[in-house]
Amino acid sequence: MASRHLRRARRPDLRLPPLEPHTGEALEPDGDYDGLRFHATDLTGQDGTGARFLDCALEACVLTETRLAHARILDSALTGPHGVGTDLAEATLRDVTLTDARLGGTQLHGAVLERVIVRGGKLDCLNLRSARLRDVVFDGCVLVEPDFGAARLERVEFVDCTLKEADLTAATLTDVDLRGAARLEIARGLDRLAGAVIGTAQLLDLAPLLATELGIRVED
Repeated sequence: MASRHLRRARRPDLRLPPLEPHTGEALEPDGDYDGLRFHATDLTGQDGTGARFLDCALEACVLTETRLAHARILDSALTGPHGVGTDLAEATLRDVTLTDARLGGTQLHGAVLERVIVRGGKLDCLNLRSARLRDVVFDGCVLVEPDFGAARLERVEFVDCTLKEADLTAATLTDVDLRGAARLEIARGLDRLAGAVIGTAQLLDLAPLLATELGIRVED
């Protein structure tokens, strides 16, 4: 019955205008970047705290320890970003596509993601604690130990992706569709799956953990 009333995630309708190449200057705190293409740009250690990116394309950029806390990334496409320790704490991502990312330890705690597609790639130890996700689709990607602790997920879909050792502690899920996950592993927060839809096979896989969570003894 729940699946009949499941509200689907809205996808971003991203249509970038003709873009100008980024001239190569380092990012600036509270900088304003409009209609730019960053191609294979090494942004390692740069500080773009509070910056705004509108109608931008970031292609094969290095984001190791790049500081983008409180940044606003709007109507933009990120393709092939890679690096570790990217700081996007309390950032806003709206109408964004993130494709073939290879990122580790990305900080998105307290962030707001709305109409975002994460397609392909691998994200290790993604920190989404206390983040708000609305109309977000994880499609064909690998999420290793993602932390959704105290996050709010509304109209979020997992499509043909791997979800390993996810932490849902104190998370709130509304219209979350996990049926398409190729692999579903919940390390903590099984009790927070209310508001999500899972498949029969996934339920069977989770049954031993659910029994433990509920204090049920299972004996042959």
